[in-house]
Amino acid sequence: MALVTTTEMFKKAYNGGYAVGAFNVNNMEIVQAITEACREEKAPVILQVSKGARAYANHTYLVKLVEAAAIECPEIPIALHLDHGDSFETCKSCIDGGFTSVMIDASSKPFAENIEITRKVVEYAHDHGVVVEAELGALAGVEDEVSVEADRAHYTRPEEVEEFVAKTGCDSLAIAIGTSHGAYKFKPGTNPQLRFDILEEVVKKLPGFPIVLHGSSSVPQEYVEMVNTYGGKMPGAIGVPEEQLRHAAQLAVCKINIDSDLRLAMTGTIRKFFAEHPDKFDPREYLKPARANIKELVRHKLVDVLGCAGKA
Repeated sequence: MALVTTTEMFKKAYNGGYAVGAFNVNNMEIVQAITEACREEKAPVILQVSKGARAYANHTYLVKLVEAAAIECPEIPIALHLDHGDSFETCKSCIDGGFTSVMIDASSKPFAENIEITRKVVEYAHDHGVVVEAELGALAGVEDEVSVEADRAHYTRPEEVEEFVAKTGCDSLAIAIGTSHGAYKFKPGTNPQLRFDILEEVVKKLPGFPIVLHGSSSVPQEYVEMVNTYGGKMPGAIGVPEEQLRHAAQLAVCKINIDSDLRLAMTGTIRKFFAEHPDKFDPREYLKPARANIKELVRHKLVDVLGCAGKA
């Protein structure tokens, strides 16, 4: 199956009360782990690439890895998405370079400027058969190339969403309801709560419109412990409770971004491998169990969190 846009994915997800997983990819093993889990669970998937991933692995290599996954897993729909595009030029490069979906993140700009920039990307993307995700509200935290100080973060204002979508023509909207980027989303001892009241107000304003959550890694504690046990220092790394993500998926959230969880699984597994096998040096030997653990983590997300298993 050729790469697809998210249009049909989101229609089915909205009507079916589940979300499609959007997993950030940086190398072959991560692409393989994600798509093999999705193939076995018969789940649609969005493979997304950040600006940092393009700088690290090269645009062409990443596109070809995803195209290879589509060849190897023809039974499932796969979209290739730009995560947090920061300019028209970046989005245009990805549109011209084989992506089927792009995100333009002008959420740090004033409302009118966000509309102007987003509309420009939408017009170019739609002319080339590509869909566009935009963002209103600003998430705190650090993830790859995205960094927002806590005092600059703000929730999405439901009263703005109708005008924004109407004037930009975007195909999906990322909103801020209490998630945040990175592995340190909440302070230890707190009771993390997403602002479902904001989500519900947005749904009323935009019935049937696909909503996206960024910064939604749950930061599995078994992998935090694994990292720390084998030489890491990640005290207080806490993510979004999975039951809250599942509830969001049952509402209007059609796409949930997951990034830090996969990195933790890979890093923890590799640290453990070298502690137990200090004489090993072949990358294939330590990347194989890392890939396997990412695959099982993705499978868990598909079945127990996103609810999209069997929806391909």
